[in-house]
Amino acid sequence: MAAAAPIVSPYHPLTADFTAMTVSPDSAHPLGTDPLGRDTLSRIIYGARYTLIVAFAAVLLGTTFGAVLGVASAYLGGKFDLGVQRVLEVLQAFPDLILALLLMVALGPGLGTVIVAIAVTRIPFGGRVVRAVALQIREMDYVTAARAVGVSSFRIMRLHVAPQCVAPYLVLATAHLGVAIIIEASLGFLGVGIPPPTPTWGNMLAMQGNNLIPPWWLVVYPGVAITLIVLAFSLFGDGLRDYLDPRLRGRF
Repeated sequence: MAAAAPIVSPYHPLTADFTAMTVSPDSAHPLGTDPLGRDTLSRIIYGARYTLIVAFAAVLLGTTFGAVLGVASAYLGGKFDLGVQRVLEVLQAFPDLILALLLMVALGPGLGTVIVAIAVTRIPFGGRVVRAVALQIREMDYVTAARAVGVSSFRIMRLHVAPQCVAPYLVLATAHLGVAIIIEASLGFLGVGIPPPTPTWGNMLAMQGNNLIPPWWLVVYPGVAITLIVLAFSLFGDGLRDYLDPRLRGRF
């Protein structure tokens, strides 16, 4: 739906129709319109584009960087490992939304800054989970053999340790897609995410924040979209974990 937004969307998300302002769902506007007469369905469809772009880019950037740190920290050990773990603990001490909000205030609103802010919140989880796996891989016989014949540390991490961490990395990344979507929507709702008039699900909810009793369709439908996509990624992450873990495969 997000990829084919120009085809499946009945209207342009920024086109205002002042003859149909705050219209309840009908045949012309299946999900109603907002106070500017913009079609809610079209804005939800186009909002999915920005939501998915932010979620995938932030998780890919943050989880990958954290995984690289985790592999290097586990294999090199010593003071480097100690320093990396203290930095990750400081980042993890902040609630995800608070940390992202502080970064957005410092960096300013925009698509790129939203991605960076959410990516930073994903680094500690990627680093700690992958480090735990890499610590076990480091003690394997084939890693010891590679070290004994003089293979460089970088080559061992790249060819022998990192590939064994791909499965937990994929499970962690898919599980964090839903979290990234919630953070992005929360930032938009608080007014520090992607600035209007760009349609995002968080912005759509934020527009109704000043109304004592907002029109129900302007709150329910964006909320349902967020709920469904977060649920979908959560179920996908659980299924991927069961498939990649031989101990869980075929358990039921």
